[in-house]
Amino acid sequence: MRRSRCCCGIDFFLPPAAETRKGTLSAVSRDVSTVPSSRESSLALTFDDGPDPNGTPKLLASLTRLGARATFFPIAARAAAHPDLIERMLRDGHCVGVHCDQHVRHSERQAGWVRRDTERALSLLRSVGVSPTLWRTPWGEHAPFSADIARHHGLQIIGWTVDTHDWRGDSAETMFASVESGLRDGAVVLAHDGIGPGAGRSSVDQTIALVELVAEHARRTGLALEAL
Repeated sequence: MRRSRCCCGIDFFLPPAAETRKGTLSAVSRDVSTVPSSRESSLALTFDDGPDPNGTPKLLASLTRLGARATFFPIAARAAAHPDLIERMLRDGHCVGVHCDQHVRHSERQAGWVRRDTERALSLLRSVGVSPTLWRTPWGEHAPFSADIARHHGLQIIGWTVDTHDWRGDSAETMFASVESGLRDGAVVLAHDGIGPGAGRSSVDQTIALVELVAEHARRTGLALEAL
């Protein structure tokens, strides 16, 4: 199985009250990084909390049909349980970063706990052929020690500029209407190919339908869908 390494790039900032599944991100979580595309006009689709044995294969098939590349931030235990899906992501030209081993906010744990969780996650991902350089922390939230852990492992913390809130279970049309204005050059779109904690849905079907709508928007506006 081949290994994948993703590139690094520039900084951006989330709005002061970026909404998450359980409210708003605290002040410690605002500073995040994203990666510029190699092309001038593009946006990045990113997917957290997978892989899901039912939804992820359908999502990957849709991305292939659309000629799109994306970035995945899997939960490491799920990645280890489904190495075929990780291998398919890499084979199809997608980027695979690291999310976590246990999906817990950094602000709810001490530095030692997060350090051990990150080490376990990286070890599991290496076992399925991935050497990540990009890290999306659980809930997108940081603690004061998060940056030090990232530097120790050569990771760049990645946030987003557009949140689909697909975990709520809204229709693809409703989600697209809420995010369309943010789908511009340089956007980083947060979605989920797994059913994470607090989700109000039982499948990722509407997320896949949303990807179709985003791809059509990208075609109309001259944007490529690229991995980070």
